[in-house]
Amino acid sequence: MNPSKSLTLPNALTLLRILAIPFFAIAVWYGHHWQAFILFAAAGFTDLLDGFIARTFNQRSDLGALMDPAADKLLMTTAFILMAWRTNGMTAPIPVWVAILAITRDLVISFYAFASVDRLSDSKFHPSLLGKLSTAIQLCAVSLGLLFNALGYRPWMDPLLPEMYWLVAALVLASGIHYFMRASRTPVA
Repeated sequence: MNPSKSLTLPNALTLLRILAIPFFAIAVWYGHHWQAFILFAAAGFTDLLDGFIARTFNQRSDLGALMDPAADKLLMTTAFILMAWRTNGMTAPIPVWVAILAITRDLVISFYAFASVDRLSDSKFHPSLLGKLSTAIQLCAVSLGLLFNALGYRPWMDPLLPEMYWLVAALVLASGIHYFMRASRTPVA
C-alpha cells in the first residue's frame, strides 16, 4: 500500500468518524440525547461525504476500503448496544432482539470474510445493494430513535419506530442470507 495514496481527505473524514464514536457513546450513556443525535448525524454525513469525495476525485485507497466499513460497523454496533441496553431517559430505545440480530449478522459476516480472505476471491465481500439498503435503513432507524429521544415522547411517534425496527430486522436477515448465498457461489481463487 502506497502511504501517500492513503493520506486522502476521505480517509481523514473516516478517521474523524472513528474518533467521534467515544464522544457519541458518552452522550448516549449520560442521556445527552441532542448531542448524541448531532454526533450520529454528523458521522452519517461524513460517511456520505467521504464516499462521494473518494469516487468523484479518484481518492480511493486500500486503507479507505478497510477503514470505511470498519468505522460504519463500530458506530452502528456502539449505537445498537447503548440504545438497547443503556436506556436511561430514552423514550425510543432499540429492542434488544433487533440489536442482537444486527450485531450478530455483522460479526458472522466479518469473521467469515477475515477467515476466508486468503482462500476466496474478495469479490463476495463487496457491499451488495441489499447490504447498502440494510445499512441505510439501520442508520435511519438509529437516527430516528436518537431524534425521538431528544424530542421526548410524542404520541405520533408510537407507530413509526416499531415498523422501522421490523424493517431493519427483515433487511438484516435478507442481506445476511444474500451475502452467504453470494459467497457460496463465488469460486475459490
